[in-house]
Amino acid sequence: MDATAANLLLDHHRDHARDLPWRMTPRDPYRTWLSEVMLQQTTVATVTPRFLRFVERWPTVEALAAAPDEEVLGEWAGLGYYARARNLIACACAVAARGGFPRTEGALRKLPGLGAYTAAAVAAIAFGEDAVAIDTNVERVAARVFGIGDRKAAGEAARGSFPAGRHGEFAEALMDLGASICRPKAPNCPACPIAAQCKARALGSPEAFPAPKVKRVRPHRYGIAWWARRGDEVWLVRRPGSGLLGGMAALPGPEWGEERPAANAIAIHRHGFTHFTLDLMVVPCAEPPPGEGWWQPVGELASAGLPTLYRRAVEAALEAEREPRLAA
Repeated sequence: MDATAANLLLDHHRDHARDLPWRMTPRDPYRTWLSEVMLQQTTVATVTPRFLRFVERWPTVEALAAAPDEEVLGEWAGLGYYARARNLIACACAVAARGGFPRTEGALRKLPGLGAYTAAAVAAIAFGEDAVAIDTNVERVAARVFGIGDRKAAGEAARGSFPAGRHGEFAEALMDLGASICRPKAPNCPACPIAAQCKARALGSPEAFPAPKVKRVRPHRYGIAWWARRGDEVWLVRRPGSGLLGGMAALPGPEWGEERPAANAIAIHRHGFTHFTLDLMVVPCAEPPPGEGWWQPVGELASAGLPTLYRRAVEAALEAEREPRLAA
């Protein structure tokens, strides 16, 4: 993409930029960082209301750092990829301890949980550094403009297109173009300000770029979630701080495995993780299993901070109690 096309895209972005709550003027590094963490593998539509709740509850990084971990993890519940929440807490504490966010990509990269993309995005967008932030939208736009099938190669090819002194604005222009016009399916090429430079459009096959990812068969696992009731209360526990769903509220149960347990479940919730699928079998028990936990009123389960896996399992169990049936 040459300088003329880059300017056309920037001009288009000034008139059509998405109105997002983290795009303040001047940019707040806390909001920029928080939004970038939340948006990893999560849509803008899902993130926007959750972002607003976060900044209303913790308006500064210092406030977030001072919050109890359980409250932050509970507020994160439902956003998925829970390692992000643990990294969020660690990073907030590190930033508060040093008195603010560092202003360079290299220094940001040293903070807990900040990968190459997030560090570049915060440096470019919040601090105006000439750092190159390449996300999946940018990769897709670049793949089509340059006619490159491989996503990563397309992203690397895009690096030379970022105009000096405007890396943050240009990154957001590419991201918005990828989200609203150069969509994965049915791209709106007539509305694209740089369509004349797009090799994929010239070939008549923009949707063929980038090449689709090879889908891998995910292994399947099984798990038991113990269902202990005391009147209108359910026994919940907190998962260990590390590992999958670390630190999140949950129904108690043993480690998941590849063998289907011989258990009389009242409900089964099938859940898809990034690397495997899981059948979580909800099994009644007369008493809570040994270990720390608490009785959560059924009417207040929404405030328990259950991740989607356990929230759906609880919903299935409650439905089974209302209409008894053997889970298939």
